[in-house]
Amino acid sequence: MISSWRKRIAAKRAGKEQQRNGNGEMELMIPRDFRCPISLDLKNDPVTLSSGITYDRESIEKSRKTMFPLDGEAKGYLRSVSAMHCLIWFLSSGDLSRRRNSVLALKELVSSMEDQRKTLSLLSEIEGSIEPLFKLIKNPICSTSTKASLTIIYHMITSSSTSSSTRQKQVTKLVNLGIVPLLLETLVDAERTMCEKALGVLDGIVNNEQGREMARDNALTMPVLVKKILRVSNSATEFSVSILHKLCKTEKREDGGVLVEALQVGAFQKLLLLMQLGCVEKTKERVSELLKMLNLHRNKVECVDPMDNFRDLKRPF
Repeated sequence: MISSWRKRIAAKRAGKEQQRNGNGEMELMIPRDFRCPISLDLKNDPVTLSSGITYDRESIEKSRKTMFPLDGEAKGYLRSVSAMHCLIWFLSSGDLSRRRNSVLALKELVSSMEDQRKTLSLLSEIEGSIEPLFKLIKNPICSTSTKASLTIIYHMITSSSTSSSTRQKQVTKLVNLGIVPLLLETLVDAERTMCEKALGVLDGIVNNEQGREMARDNALTMPVLVKKILRVSNSATEFSVSILHKLCKTEKREDGGVLVEALQVGAFQKLLLLMQLGCVEKTKERVSELLKMLNLHRNKVECVDPMDNFRDLKRPF
């Protein structure tokens, strides 16, 4: 009993001696939560990664340069014509791992502002580049590859880095492949990030007349778009309003067409609520125009679908 007590006292003394520096002064101990896991020093500029672990910015940058010294150079190689052709070939292959890695590499290239114009220009010029991307959405490998494919398509059909005629050509291919019903089916039960990306692509598709016609003819279009307003995120709301605006503004049928369909699923009430809650200026202008257009056809609709209530609204502020 006495010996164990003496051992504890000796251990405490040894610990205190180890904490003293050469001048006999006590060293300041850095708490574990404040130390960088890489350098074990105090974090001067903390950076939290997607993993949830916080590092010191200088340490993580040094580590990245040490582990990936050719990162920038590798991107330069991947932007070459031959490398682009190889990536598209891998995308079209039957190997799931190759397809997944290729689409992730392409997504990284088109999302980077560095030489984005060159990347999109090369990608758009390669014959058969759009089909394997569509296939990844229709027959998904995983959610990550599907999101990556949607991101690439979004940049291809909306970025000013490519000519208007090239963008229209890509949209026409996608519409003929059946992208509109596929996106609408995806949107029915998609999670937030997937929903935002799918709506972004659909917004680009309806810039084309053929794309708008396909969207108007689909019974899911109005219910899905109205449902997504104020329910997912600010970005999803803005995309939904933009798509509704493009479809309704170009509606020419005497019976009201999509305008009446929108009223039947509660679009007027949703848009009024959005105007009251507040939104960005561009969206506010579109909402105002939509309300004016919808108001002209309100007498054709006797009631609003009671299933679309306003629970779980995502406020834009």
